[in-house]
Amino acid sequence: MKLNKNLGFILFLALTVTFAACKKEEGCTDSAAINYNSDAEEDDDSCEYPAVSQETDFSLSFEENGNSHEDPGVSATNLVPSNALSAGNAPTDNWFDDVTYKGAFGSSDWTNGWTLYDGYNPTSVSTTEIEITGTVVTSGSTESWTNDNVYILNGFCFVEGALNIQEGTIIKGAEGSGEDAAALIIARGATINAIGTVTQPIIFTYEGDPLDGSISTSTRGEWGGIIILGAATLNSSPGVTQIEGIPTNEPRGEYGGNDDSDNSGTIAYISIRHGGSDIGAGNEINGLTLGGVGSGTTIEYVEVIANEDDGVEFFGGVARTKHILTAYCGDDSFDYDEGFRGLGQFWCAVQASDDGDRGGEHDGGTEPETATPYATPVVFNATYIGNGEGRALTFRDNAGGQYHNSIFVNWAKGVDIENLDSEQDSYKQFQDGELALAGDVFWNIAAGTEPNALFTISE
Repeated sequence: MKLNKNLGFILFLALTVTFAACKKEEGCTDSAAINYNSDAEEDDDSCEYPAVSQETDFSLSFEENGNSHEDPGVSATNLVPSNALSAGNAPTDNWFDDVTYKGAFGSSDWTNGWTLYDGYNPTSVSTTEIEITGTVVTSGSTESWTNDNVYILNGFCFVEGALNIQEGTIIKGAEGSGEDAAALIIARGATINAIGTVTQPIIFTYEGDPLDGSISTSTRGEWGGIIILGAATLNSSPGVTQIEGIPTNEPRGEYGGNDDSDNSGTIAYISIRHGGSDIGAGNEINGLTLGGVGSGTTIEYVEVIANEDDGVEFFGGVARTKHILTAYCGDDSFDYDEGFRGLGQFWCAVQASDDGDRGGEHDGGTEPETATPYATPVVFNATYIGNGEGRALTFRDNAGGQYHNSIFVNWAKGVDIENLDSEQDSYKQFQDGELALAGDVFWNIAAGTEPNALFTISE
């Protein structure tokens, strides 16, 4: 009996050893996996792979498109780069100036001599004041403002015809908020020709500004701003929209249409100061609002300084703007929405130390967000200087857009694009080549120095 038990035990051991010898080692057999087991003979479905995110595609474009992390030698008080930078890529549209430098400034500072940022105030101010209310000029007529008067805007002042403003003229907004806010509104079909010079800029400020340098650049929201409304294409339904802040029963507040070459006139060497008063429900007027403005309009050498809301905001249209400075504004420096498809060059943003949000807040559509035409503006030679907080650029709501040969300095975060579950979003614009950053310089971005810290995706 004892012999039989021993034989049984020996047989059991032999079978166990044989079974163990026949069993194949299991594990991950894919060499591409991060947990690959070279000794495994049989795959057990345990393979794990490196995360492949859409953010990787966007961050890889940082170096592929010639962007760099280097010190350009610019600051809030020194806009001209002190360090040599390589030349960027050349623009293809003839509207752009083909320059060899990056950022909004070459060897000289075009803000000198005429901006409040540079300390300019007129040496004398006329004592003759003319109050402006309601309709400035009717359709088919022309009104001219001259520099021997100071014009006081009282409430919403609408231009229906042609308004000409002489160089050196001063326009002031009276105190008021809501529907009583002072603003100059160029209605759709009307024109403004306000052409200052580097020695005699046209100044828009508030009534209490003595223009002697005593008002702080942190003084904001004292009057409204300038609103120009055109007949160019929007992507919002039904294609004509009421500009925010103007009552819906006021037809002169409408903008949009189908004329992308629409001409609303010319503004040049204009300083817009201390604006952005509250027009209700926490909404403030932008320093310069461009609603459905067409490519026939000329906008260059414009300063928006110490505005409570955005510096410049584009609502649709195809406006083309050069040499634009926004400084010390309370919200975003440059903002676009509703399918804006214009061109910009030599844009400069300088944030205040005490306020400000993004350098660029870029939205595509409203209702619906996927409406066409998509927002795909092209900007060359921008310089955006932050205060160490906020983000340099945000693309969302299906916005596209391009920045070339630009400088972004002193922000908490770099650039982010929105990726939603929908088929069409800002990340899809990037995939389709309608959202790109190329030849740009980033410096002192708190999020980090690596591409995946500078170029990110949000959901």
